[in-house]
Amino acid sequence: MLQVVGASSLDALIDEAIPPGIRLTSPLNLPRGQSEHQYLRDLRRLAARNQIFKSFIGLGYHNAVTPSVILRNVLENPGWYTPYTPYQAEIAQGRLEALLNFQTMVRDLTGMEIANASLLDEATAAAEAMTMMYRAKAGSRPRFFVASSCFPQTIDVLMGRAEPLGIELVVDDLEAASLDGRTFGALVQSPDEGGRVHDLRDFIARAKRQGVLVAVGTDLLSLTLLTPPGEWGADVVFGTSQRFGVPMGYGGPHAAFFATLANHVRQAPGRIVGVSIDAHGDRAYRMALQTREQHIRRDKATSNICTAQALLASMAGFYAVYHGPEGLTTIARRIHERARVLAHALASVGVRQLNDVYFDTLRLAVDSVERLHQMAVASKMNFRYRTDGTVNVAIDETTDAADLQAIVAVFAAAQGVGVAPIDLSGDSLGPDYPESVTRTSTFLSHPVFNAHHSETDMMRYIRRLERKDIGLDTSMIPLGSCTMKLNAASEMLPITWPEFSQLHPFVPVEQAAGYHEIFSGLEAALCEITGFAAVSLQPNSGAQGEFTGLMVIRAYHRERGDTHRDVVLIPDSAHGTNPASAVMAGMRVVVVASTREGNIDVDDLRAKTVEHREHLAALMITYPSTHGVFEESIREACAIVHAGGGQVYLDGANMNAQVGLTSPAAVGADVCHLNLHKTFSIPHGGGGPGMGPIASAAHLAPYLPGHSVVATGGSRAIHATAEAPWGSASILLISYGYIRMLGGDGMTDATRYAILNANYVKSRLEPHYPVLYARGNGRVAHEMIFDLRPLKQASGIDETDVAKRLMDYGFHAPTVSFPVAGTLMVEPTESESKEELDRFCDAMIAIRGEIQAVIDGSADPSDNVLKHAPHTAAAVSADDWKHAYSREQAAFPLPFVRANKFWPSVGRINSAYGDRNLMCACPPAAAYAAELKTEKSELKGP
Repeated sequence: MLQVVGASSLDALIDEAIPPGIRLTSPLNLPRGQSEHQYLRDLRRLAARNQIFKSFIGLGYHNAVTPSVILRNVLENPGWYTPYTPYQAEIAQGRLEALLNFQTMVRDLTGMEIANASLLDEATAAAEAMTMMYRAKAGSRPRFFVASSCFPQTIDVLMGRAEPLGIELVVDDLEAASLDGRTFGALVQSPDEGGRVHDLRDFIARAKRQGVLVAVGTDLLSLTLLTPPGEWGADVVFGTSQRFGVPMGYGGPHAAFFATLANHVRQAPGRIVGVSIDAHGDRAYRMALQTREQHIRRDKATSNICTAQALLASMAGFYAVYHGPEGLTTIARRIHERARVLAHALASVGVRQLNDVYFDTLRLAVDSVERLHQMAVASKMNFRYRTDGTVNVAIDETTDAADLQAIVAVFAAAQGVGVAPIDLSGDSLGPDYPESVTRTSTFLSHPVFNAHHSETDMMRYIRRLERKDIGLDTSMIPLGSCTMKLNAASEMLPITWPEFSQLHPFVPVEQAAGYHEIFSGLEAALCEITGFAAVSLQPNSGAQGEFTGLMVIRAYHRERGDTHRDVVLIPDSAHGTNPASAVMAGMRVVVVASTREGNIDVDDLRAKTVEHREHLAALMITYPSTHGVFEESIREACAIVHAGGGQVYLDGANMNAQVGLTSPAAVGADVCHLNLHKTFSIPHGGGGPGMGPIASAAHLAPYLPGHSVVATGGSRAIHATAEAPWGSASILLISYGYIRMLGGDGMTDATRYAILNANYVKSRLEPHYPVLYARGNGRVAHEMIFDLRPLKQASGIDETDVAKRLMDYGFHAPTVSFPVAGTLMVEPTESESKEELDRFCDAMIAIRGEIQAVIDGSADPSDNVLKHAPHTAAAVSADDWKHAYSREQAAFPLPFVRANKFWPSVGRINSAYGDRNLMCACPPAAAYAAELKTEKSELKGP
């Protein structure tokens, strides 16, 4: 490889790729790497330090049963956790159908018109509801009412999100809500933080009369029994789908849901899966209305959301598919019935239940909370002890008769009385709801929710969808800026260990001692890698990390009296989340130009720093640049901004080219976020989960985010930016494992090989496709941009045609038209072998030959293999083949393709048709029934 690259050694190549002035002078001071066996052995010791109490805390987190067929075939399956966001929809039809199921499930249960394909967590979904309603009212009203009975972590996040936007948050009792002409929206919760179910009919009607939009936080499972908020006229309904088969995991990841009205669809945050058609007129799925998203609209986007929770949304959707409407209703009735049984049993020992209407959570008055707490701890139980002196007990799917008996025994002992045995074998008590809040409408009537209730059928359905997608289990995914690297099996295994998966995020910290030892080790390692003093693990996506970092900078300026500093300088090459996050943080975006060589224009930066000196808050910069180059001027750029009174925020998207060789602190930054789903090996999960912790210099550390329920963060912490204190804690185990098993030397080698692989691909492909940017000596960092614009001009073949044709060769496309339109950005990562890199390069070279055939006139400009790609098995085997090129050329263009052929399940998708004919739920039952009949006939076999 070095011979092809033209370097005398790997060290020499690294010296040529990275400017000497920013190189680290000593190796990372981290422990040596462990073998997989040693790591898993030691992690078992840490896992044993976590105490698994029975938690009945509630507040949006519940024990849940993950059906084994979903656990084994989805959560533990690289075919589901390694694919990327479905931007290339033709090779993502399985995930897209699973996400469409999730949207349909949410829409049906909430009684709303549309739902998105998930958000990060319930609290940030509430914040997105607030900002969407604010936009809908065009900012004409400044006030937002929040019921004090909402979850405390939700209120905490809302406070942090409202203040920089100038939204006046009014938190008060629901009955005291003042919905005047200055109020644009209201947010309420039912069941609320104490477990009470509210009849919101009158409240919503009153709000409507005042022109006030209403968002309702709710429990998705309860809506099988309770009237959906949509039927009362809610504008937004949100919450979490965690209890649909997803483990608590000490806080996540879990898929939040967000449903709204059709007239808000272009303002709705996050991704929406829609139905369209392909080139053959057949039904196909793709992400709808992408023009409203941050990667296109930048500072004018509906939100900064980049990572959602696609893997967990798929699991929740499969949970609904497996159980169906009757199964979900049975589970909900059983939970409610056992809560009622418990309330009656507790009444017999002198404990009064205070909620007039409830689903699963009792609010209890006891003689001595302190004595009860002592008894509960001794019995290894966690309840929620409220500030008003009452106690919550939340029942879940796993609660059985023995649990109820144990709960009553604890309360009886605290009351100083005896207890009678509980019997669940008698007649059902049935639901206990007034007619006004009882659900009467049907839901989940689509065949997909009524056809897969045996394990055999469910297994086959999941596997059928999986076979429609390309993940890392199929071939390399050469996406620039996305770092689609190996998610090692030994890193993934522990996330389903009960010691990690079954902890409620609000248990006393001493019950999570193993987790906290891992957090400490991970924070220390990330400090060493970045060169910074402190880390917050809370942000649960890269975009959330950006927002959090900017809010920390904002707090720093404000405490120094610089409240007027609100300008953020952002290079024009930046990812769209950068400007979108800046706007969320209440800042004004000023764009900095790039030079012809793709570097930041230092003269333009200096001029704009001078121009905005009095208001300069920060520079947001990605390093190596989004153009795939280690820029020489990075330290100069940071010094210019510091001299202007600003801070430097480094987007850590490209940390995979830095670890062990340079660092954010070494180049002069003050704070950075780290995409753990990129550099540190958390899987992308088909569009999420992700984590975006931030690391900061010492002067910013006091402002790292806190939390209203569990103490964390700096001494002058900003409000929480995620629902759980340590974000999606369970997947932090993956990055911890990555660091422990590789060690400092191994991670540094990973960086070196990532740079080698990129320069190898560049050397092989540059004779065929011009590389847009490189250092003066021709070296790139870990990725590069190939310019297809000259080829388009000569042939009419564009970057999209090349992306679709790569599917016929069995590859996912590189990043298309980012950061420069008409280009492909390739990042091979360190995980790929020379053999796989060569297969990809051979495919790209063969495609270049196919383009040349068009240029030379030997292939038709419109009827050629590129314009009609991808080719499905149905199209290639059809009786009627009218193309000038052969079936073999379409399907098997190189010998290696035949040995491991991946067949795209649909032809090229017509996205414009889907946006014009918007459908964001499962297709009509008749169409599905025909497809199901075909599927079953295929499964019968001889």
